[in-house]
Amino acid sequence: MELPHPVRPALRRTVLSLGLCLGVGALPAAAAAGETVDMALVLAVDCSYSVDASEFRLQIKGLADAFRRSDIHAAIKGGSTGRIAVTLMQWSDDKNQLLALPWTVLDSAEASQNFAERVGNLRRGLAEGGTAIGDALRFAAAVLMASPYRTERRVIDLSSDGRNNRGDLVTIARDEVVARGITINGLPILNEWPTLDKYFEQQIIGGPFHFMIPANDYEAYGDAIARKLLREITGPGIS
Repeated sequence: MELPHPVRPALRRTVLSLGLCLGVGALPAAAAAGETVDMALVLAVDCSYSVDASEFRLQIKGLADAFRRSDIHAAIKGGSTGRIAVTLMQWSDDKNQLLALPWTVLDSAEASQNFAERVGNLRRGLAEGGTAIGDALRFAAAVLMASPYRTERRVIDLSSDGRNNRGDLVTIARDEVVARGITINGLPILNEWPTLDKYFEQQIIGGPFHFMIPANDYEAYGDAIARKLLREITGPGIS
């Protein structure tokens, strides 16, 4: 797979490996043919040391509950194609990123409900580690680049309760990802760092129509991620 312009070697390796994992032969015929969707979305879930078992479950439950909501279903159907493609990854340090769910097209309430069930049944798939947000962004970008879907909106939805403390400066990775036309939206969880939203704003989010919705703690995560998904799915222009 040849990339359109230079990227870091680590990202190139990730793209190539994902290309094999998500090979055309394993995809539905419509996807292999380049199905058009309104958005390709990577949900990036924090599994670092600062996230304990109950906090991980609250993230997963919040995501699953969001995809069960009728307003989310209506937002998806209200797009120009009436469908989005979504996948979920888990991440912690610079050596730990996991694609936990394959690309899935949501084009009906039933498809969204089925996806919600799969999300809700997910277990933590990574060993705990440090917080390598930059590596998580690069991995998510590689997943987007390996996607078989055609779209004008490629979005990374990253949640975290900490600051980058492994790998490169996060701004280096952010700038690489944004340069590829990818939007990075953020959901900072402020339970440990009350000013984490400022950090996200200055160093993490970026790209076309980027935004951030903070949650004061993990108990507030479910409401925040639902509002965030609704805004992402509806697209640019919503207040």
